[in-house]
Amino acid sequence: MTLTPVRTQRSSEELIRAENTALAHNYHPLPVVVARAEGVWVEDVEGRRYLDMLAGYSALNFGHRHPGLVAAAHRQLDEVTLTSRAFHNDRLAGFAEGLAELTGLEMTLPMNTGAEAVESAVKVARKWAYEVKGVAPDRATIIVADGNFHGRTTTIVSFSTDETARGGFGPFTPGFRIVPYNDLAALENAIDETTAAVLIEPIQGEAGVLIPDDGYLAGVRELTRRAGCLFIADEIQSGLGRTGTTLAVDHESVVPDMLLLGKALGGGIVPVSAVVARRDVLGVLRPGEHGSTFGGNPLAAAVGSAVVDLLATGEFQRRAAELGEVLRDGLTGLVGKGVVGFRSRGLWAGVDVDPAIGSGREISERLMAEGILVKDTHGSTIRIAPPLTITREELGSALASLEKVLG
Repeated sequence: MTLTPVRTQRSSEELIRAENTALAHNYHPLPVVVARAEGVWVEDVEGRRYLDMLAGYSALNFGHRHPGLVAAAHRQLDEVTLTSRAFHNDRLAGFAEGLAELTGLEMTLPMNTGAEAVESAVKVARKWAYEVKGVAPDRATIIVADGNFHGRTTTIVSFSTDETARGGFGPFTPGFRIVPYNDLAALENAIDETTAAVLIEPIQGEAGVLIPDDGYLAGVRELTRRAGCLFIADEIQSGLGRTGTTLAVDHESVVPDMLLLGKALGGGIVPVSAVVARRDVLGVLRPGEHGSTFGGNPLAAAVGSAVVDLLATGEFQRRAAELGEVLRDGLTGLVGKGVVGFRSRGLWAGVDVDPAIGSGREISERLMAEGILVKDTHGSTIRIAPPLTITREELGSALASLEKVLG
C-alpha cells in the first residue's frame, strides 16, 4: 500500500475540506485553522492573528504555551512520560498532595478527561452509598440539575436534558433524578433514603454561564449534609481561577465532599482531570475496582503540579477578579445596544444577543472576521472566557469589536 505524503503547506480552505472528509462530523468549528499560538493570541495558516476569547473552554486559563508550564513539560519529557499505575512514579505524590492542599480536601483520584472524572465520581458515590450510607444494592440514586453539562459518555447523557446530546444514543443508564437548577425546594423534595449524591455545576457553563442565586450552593451543602448524602461540585470549567477565586464554590465558602477538576488542570498541554475528595469518600475504592492507564502519568502530574504552583500564588485569581469587573462593566454598557442580557463572574460571561441581530453562530463568525474568537451556545448566546493572562487593553479591544459587530 502506498501512503500519500502528508502536506504541510495547505491553505485553510484545503485543510477544512480535508477535515470534513476525514473526520467524523461531531463538531461544527468556526472556519479558522489555527497553526500557531502564544499567550492570548493564535495565528492561522495564512498568518492572520486572532485574540482567543474562548481559551479552549477554560482549558487554556493560563494562555497558550505558558512558559512555566511548557518548561515543566519539557523537563519531564526528558525523564519519563508514562509508567501506568502498575508502578509508582516520582511525580504523582507531589501532584496529589498539592491539589489536595489547594482545594482544602484530602485525597486525589487522577484521571484524564473531564468526562472520566464525572464517571469516576458516579462510581465512587454509588460505592459510598452502599458501603457507608447503607443504601440497598443497586438502588442508589444521584440528583442532577436541569440544563446540566457534565460530558458526553453514554452514562452522562443519560441525565442530560439536551436532546442534541441524548437523541439516538439510548437506552439510557438509570439511577438519576433531574431537578430544576437553582431551586433548593425542588432539590429538598427529591432527596430520599436512596440518594447517594447531588451532582451540580456551581455555574452552568454550556447552558450559557448560568449563575445561581446567592446562597444556593450553601443551601445545597446544607441539604446534603442534613440528608447524609454527598455534594459533588463539577468545577471542570468553573474551577482553577476562572471566576476570580480558585473554585467557584469559594464565592460561598462551600467545601463539597467531592470536587471534579479538569481542562485547565492540564495547562492546555495534556489532558488532566481529577476527583478530589475527603479520605473517607475516595477510601471506598480498592485495587482493581477502578483505574486508568494514563491517569496520573508522570507528564500529566508534572504539568498538573506546575498548574497548582501557579494558582498557589493567587495571581491568576486576582487577575480574573479585577479584569472580570472590566468585562462586566463593558457588557453593561452594551445592554440595549444589541445585548439583551448577560451573566458574568470573573473572566467568564454568557452574553445574550438580540436574535434580530443574529444567532450566536452568526455573531461568532462576525467577530472572527474582526480577529476575535468566541463560541456560541444555545440560540443567540455567546460565551466569553479569555485566558486569565489577557491584558486590560486586549479585553477592551475585544469588547469594542463586539460593539462593532452588534451595531
